[in-house]
Amino acid sequence: MNSFKTLRAPAGRLLFTRALAGTTVVRARASGQATVHQTLSTRVAFASAGAGVAFTTHSHTRDAKHGGGGPATNFFDLKAKGKRHQEVSMSDFENKVILVVNVASKCGFTDQYAELESIYKKYKDKGFTVIGFPCNQFGGQEPGTEEEIESFCQVNFGVTFPLMAKIDVNGKNEDPVYTFLKSQKSGLMGLTRIKWNFEKFLIRKDGTVYERYSSATSPTSIAKDIEELLAEQ
Repeated sequence: MNSFKTLRAPAGRLLFTRALAGTTVVRARASGQATVHQTLSTRVAFASAGAGVAFTTHSHTRDAKHGGGGPATNFFDLKAKGKRHQEVSMSDFENKVILVVNVASKCGFTDQYAELESIYKKYKDKGFTVIGFPCNQFGGQEPGTEEEIESFCQVNFGVTFPLMAKIDVNGKNEDPVYTFLKSQKSGLMGLTRIKWNFEKFLIRKDGTVYERYSSATSPTSIAKDIEELLAEQ
């Protein structure tokens, strides 16, 4: 979404303004003075060359989805592969509170599927969802295909929340979703690497990362945080 604001002062003339990914570039000439070049990352830009100028500021927010040439700055800018390997835009979940979890079928924490499904059913009609990303990087505990994973989750835990394609969450082939999540919230001792299956990230309605939880954190214990975020306007 773009917003514009024009400020005027005497004896100034606008040459042009230009916005690049949240940066406002202002070029103005004050009477009898040299051209001023000023780059700002704030929403309101100021320029002065010893005399008044007139200029327009352009605030840029989330015009381009991730993949347009730079790192994502918002969860809803991201894309991922669904369980059928179709492209899924995270903007499909915009304005929802989201719990993102890297899941596995043969882990000591696999029983958390039941709690994840429980909180999903409890809050889904209020604007909440769980998104599961299967991953086989920890002890080889998610060896199956997406079809096998889906069947296992439905038969054993009645899972109805969205499951995505199997991905890497660490390393050179890590999914951009996890590159973004880890960049926003580090884990214990400031380390960003995902430690094990069933780590959790809670996302606000505006696409920012609210909190990161360890594998040992039970999904139902996060309910209070979910309720707080659902109450946010």
